[in-house]
Amino acid sequence: MIINGRVSYLESGIKTSLRAMQVQSELVSMTNQNIIGFDKIGYQRQEPIVSSFTEYLGVDGLSQTVDDKVGRIMMSEKPLDFAIATKGYFQTQSENGVKLTRDGRFKLDREGNLLTQEDHQVLSNAGMPIQLPFVPDDLKKIKVDDSGLLSVFNDKTKKLEAVATIGVVDANGMVVMEPKVKQGYNEYSNVSLQNEFLSMMPVIRAFEANRQVFMIQNQNLQKVISQLGSAS
Repeated sequence: MIINGRVSYLESGIKTSLRAMQVQSELVSMTNQNIIGFDKIGYQRQEPIVSSFTEYLGVDGLSQTVDDKVGRIMMSEKPLDFAIATKGYFQTQSENGVKLTRDGRFKLDREGNLLTQEDHQVLSNAGMPIQLPFVPDDLKKIKVDDSGLLSVFNDKTKKLEAVATIGVVDANGMVVMEPKVKQGYNEYSNVSLQNEFLSMMPVIRAFEANRQVFMIQNQNLQKVISQLGSAS
């Protein structure tokens, strides 16, 4: 790079081709992650971001952002499966602090604590772990409405008793006022396989083009080295 009242970038074609192939390989890897996550409950598509200087920075010029569109919501018929029909996340408490997830496959322990599949405590909209006053003999006695209010039917009082409201927040941690929680449903990924494969095609073509350029430059370089060797 030469700086003298202006900026000029000088680099061999071989390095440029190698850097381009590295970038395109990383883009393919990102797309593969989305394809693998297609059938994962709560998975959100990762959108590749290519900066203006990726041509010079290589893979360091790449980043990702989360596509927060709602995924495919399908019935599961399990009382403790919940899906959010709008943008937002369930709050859970782990050993490393509060985590956000759209995977609403919950369960109860013996003490009535509402837990994730990883045994993280599910938090209410007040930021407190949700614990039922008792564990019902039938999980179908647990009801959750659109607002996330969790209630349990008490056989002694013959009434549906409110326990807590499941906390649903946005990416910034702000409470979502109308989360549209659906009981007995799972939300699968928001990945479209067709779009992922279509987006991968130009990247693969660009990789092949850069590979051909690299091979041509490499062959020419070998010829030059060979001629210089024979001349000496």
